[in-house]
Amino acid sequence: MTAYDWNEHFEAQDVTYILELGDEIIVVEHVPARVNIETGERLFAPETVERIQALLQSRTAPKKIIRAPVFDFAA
Repeated sequence: MTAYDWNEHFEAQDVTYILELGDEIIVVEHVPARVNIETGERLFAPETVERIQALLQSRTAPKKIIRAPVFDFAA
């Protein structure tokens, strides 16, 4: 077997975090993450995840509400 040299490159970015919660789609903008520049994989600090969870549990009024079309892929 040959050893594979795994060089991942991450950069700090603000991303949009999208979560499906029951029948709701929740969008959280400007979330700090480390993003793999090759794959797009996002890594979030534990403090960031805790803050998102607290924000969702608080149910404060959102900054804005958006509409989005929904398509059924299986159709």
